[in-house]
Amino acid sequence: MRAITYDRYGSPDVLRLSEVPVPSVADGNLLVRVGATSVNALDWHMLRGKPYVARLSAGLTKPKKPIPCVDVAGTVVAVGSEVTGFAVGDRVFANKGRAAAEYVSGPASLFVPMPSNLSMEEAAAIPAAGITALQAIRDRGLLQAGQSVLVHGAGGGVGTFSVQIAKALGGEVTGVTRTENLELVRSIGADRVVDYSASDVTRSGERYDLVIDNGATRPLLSMRRLLKPSGRLVTVGASRGAFIGPVVRIVAGGVVSRFGGPAMIGFFAEPKREDLLVLKDLAESGALTSVIDRTYPLRKTAEALAYLETMRARGKVVVTI
Repeated sequence: MRAITYDRYGSPDVLRLSEVPVPSVADGNLLVRVGATSVNALDWHMLRGKPYVARLSAGLTKPKKPIPCVDVAGTVVAVGSEVTGFAVGDRVFANKGRAAAEYVSGPASLFVPMPSNLSMEEAAAIPAAGITALQAIRDRGLLQAGQSVLVHGAGGGVGTFSVQIAKALGGEVTGVTRTENLELVRSIGADRVVDYSASDVTRSGERYDLVIDNGATRPLLSMRRLLKPSGRLVTVGASRGAFIGPVVRIVAGGVVSRFGGPAMIGFFAEPKREDLLVLKDLAESGALTSVIDRTYPLRKTAEALAYLETMRARGKVVVTI
């Protein structure tokens, strides 16, 4: 089968279109023909091996998992002997590694039926970014209906899902983004939009119950000014620090929070099948839609990742197989 591979850390230029064996199907696994995947910040962090602390699990000198991408939408083509609940021909999606390939195999417990109203491309955009947004807002942000939410970086992949999930949970949502994304963010449900190139939202005097800081581009203490006394700041992602990256911000937030006042929380999302089921239900109800900036064919996965690294993508960047 065709797959995108890399055997050393570096820029997207190290990616190659290769021929590799079709994965085997263990008794508890599914074999899925991939229809689409999408690229995430995680992919370029792993591709470059930065922050370096990530190499403790990804491989010290070269990548242990030589096929990128963790989002998959596709069609079941084989079912392990111990699997129930799935059949050949089912359309499924998952947060499953090594997805930039024509086939993936993995435990059936990772997969969920695709939302019936979405295309392969729309479904493939959801898993990693959608789960991150859901856990940031519901589990770490503890959002309650009627509370005020500010989503910083509302035009990106996690940001567009954050706006919609916050609205679905009853939040009053303000989206902060650049000029060209204002109408997009308003169209997916934001009650108010702020152009960060025209004004400094941290000096507006407004206070929120929850702030979702996508990308961690602003100093922690300036973002903390946006919170009510009992508010919560949840940091999603981090700047491109070469050594320990997001760990610094997580530790700093915890230290500052110990002195009282609003909580500052950094976290790493944990893929959970039950969360993917929540996102499936939101999509089928019409409360969640995938914003897709552009799509690339498999052979141009390097171009997809290079574009994502510019930090200019509106919503998600998808790779079709």
